[in-house]
Amino acid sequence: MQIRPTSNIQTTSAVNLQTQNTTSATNSASSVPVDQLEISAEAQMMSAAASNDIRADRVADIRTQIASGQYDTAEKLDLAVSRMFDEFA
Repeated sequence: MQIRPTSNIQTTSAVNLQTQNTTSATNSASSVPVDQLEISAEAQMMSAAASNDIRADRVADIRTQIASGQYDTAEKLDLAVSRMFDEFA
């Protein structure tokens, strides 16, 4: 068995992961791809409609019930668990 010195081992070179063509020195920043998002008119209408569905009076009533300790009941917990299981079924 021979043991050889490690001085002959060459290091690996770095991997170039650039996806752009870098051969031209005149590449400008405008050639860099930019992510873009367009929201359809239907989605904008749905978003506006959803934001109007909040009933401030109901929210205030539930907040009062939570603060007084009357909101968490066994019936409400059973209903919530039942609805959750219905979503998975």
